[in-house]
Amino acid sequence: MTAAGDGPWLDDAAGRLVRPFTVSNGRTRPTIALDLLSQVMVTGATPLGYLGLEHTQALDLCRAPVSVAEIAAHLKLPAAVTKVVLSDLVDCGALTTKPPEFTHNPTDRALLEAVLDGLRRQL
Repeated sequence: MTAAGDGPWLDDAAGRLVRPFTVSNGRTRPTIALDLLSQVMVTGATPLGYLGLEHTQALDLCRAPVSVAEIAAHLKLPAAVTKVVLSDLVDCGALTTKPPEFTHNPTDRALLEAVLDGLRRQL
């Protein structure tokens, strides 16, 4: 187990010891609409005020455009919590967002069948 000052409290067997919603101060909704495929990137502006560890880590991950889903995976946080953290950073001007661009229709039957076939081959 890590010490209190050594980042997120983790236990090898139990995982994160701090509830994810403490990261967002109990908030469950971001102030802006973010899709899991939305791209976020740092603006270069320095955020004023206190940033939590997850906010700082998110900024480090966003030096190049990255999706909300990827950030959630790297931070090991639920997507809902990650969206709140990212919206905090957008609100203070430290991040900018870009909606996902779909080159294919996401509900295209042929595309969905190809994805399903690929997943089946992996199992």
